[in-house]
Amino acid sequence: MLVDILQILGGLIVGALIGFLLARFYIKKYMKKNPPINEQMIKAMMMQMGRTPSQKQVNQMMKSMSKYM
Repeated sequence: MLVDILQILGGLIVGALIGFLLARFYIKKYMKKNPPINEQMIKAMMMQMGRTPSQKQVNQMMKSMSKYM
């Protein structure tokens, strides 16, 4: 009886761990393939703020954004 409960709990913990790791891998792969922001979006945001962005500024912002992903 106690052994059965421990096996069920062990199976649930292992299943949850494997599911978490697979979901994390999939999300990282998806975010790398489809980043939430790109250079055109950064340029548009800077233009809306009244600034004309240079390519160097855009590259710096892309680098800082990719650091947090």
